[in-house]
Amino acid sequence: MRWLDHREALPASLRGAVIALGNFDGFHLGHQAVAGEAIRWAREEGRPSIIATFDPHPVRHFKPDAEPFRLTTLEQRQELYLAAGATAMLVFHFDGELAGTTAEDFVKVLLAEHLGVAGVVTGEDFTFGKARGGNFERLVSLGKEVGIEARAVPPVLDGGEPVSSSRVRDALRDGYPQEAARLLTRPFAIRGVVQHGDKRGREIGYPTANLPVEQYLRPKYGIYAVTGRILTTGQVLKGAANIGIRPQFDPPKELLEPYFFDFSGDLYGQEIEVAFHYFLRGEAKFDSLDALIEQMDRDCARAKELLA
Repeated sequence: MRWLDHREALPASLRGAVIALGNFDGFHLGHQAVAGEAIRWAREEGRPSIIATFDPHPVRHFKPDAEPFRLTTLEQRQELYLAAGATAMLVFHFDGELAGTTAEDFVKVLLAEHLGVAGVVTGEDFTFGKARGGNFERLVSLGKEVGIEARAVPPVLDGGEPVSSSRVRDALRDGYPQEAARLLTRPFAIRGVVQHGDKRGREIGYPTANLPVEQYLRPKYGIYAVTGRILTTGQVLKGAANIGIRPQFDPPKELLEPYFFDFSGDLYGQEIEVAFHYFLRGEAKFDSLDALIEQMDRDCARAKELLA
């Protein structure tokens, strides 16, 4: 799948595309509806289909100190967009220049002249341009002037409320990964390179693969039933993981620490993806290591039941 940069000209074969325009960080049910319309439209007319995203997220540009909130990395998004059937992913690199682009220039200069877009699909509430000066109605009127057709997809409702990234984030922060997975149509997953730790897990019989959480949203701290996927081999593992600051040990250090059942290989330096399936309990500090180990035995037994 092509990975395109908005600052570079598109190959001739991808000009005249239909583009799904939005951020699409979580690529939840609502995002999938917008992307799906763009892909169907493009196929009907024999055109390429492109799903756009913004990186960094506009919120990160305007509020650099905001707490981490991303649901996916660009690499994860590329895989999701490919699975959806898109021809390419277009990354709008959100910086001061893009933030200062007027709605008119965004459509007439960037989309029409530079990218050669033929059609655009957005959500009904999509805004764009300097100070959010453009909305769907503005996109339609500007597009007509330069030969771009625009379509809007209404929100996907669930329980009478629109599916949104905010709902997904709230579910994860509250310890409901199954609700988040329902809205995403897949479990929330953190991807990272396994790093060396202090080997505390190995000392107590539970060797873990330590992953930095980086810019991902922090789900509720605690113990989860998880699956892990080794990206180089595709091997899927079942396990239990702690995400949090490890209150049993000093100094506190924020990590994602999955322990995989029936696995004894070396994962150091490998990239793995850990998917959150069930929340088991919150983080806790125990009176002794023996008490911690007894609880971990129970956690793993419960995780095995849930993942069976």
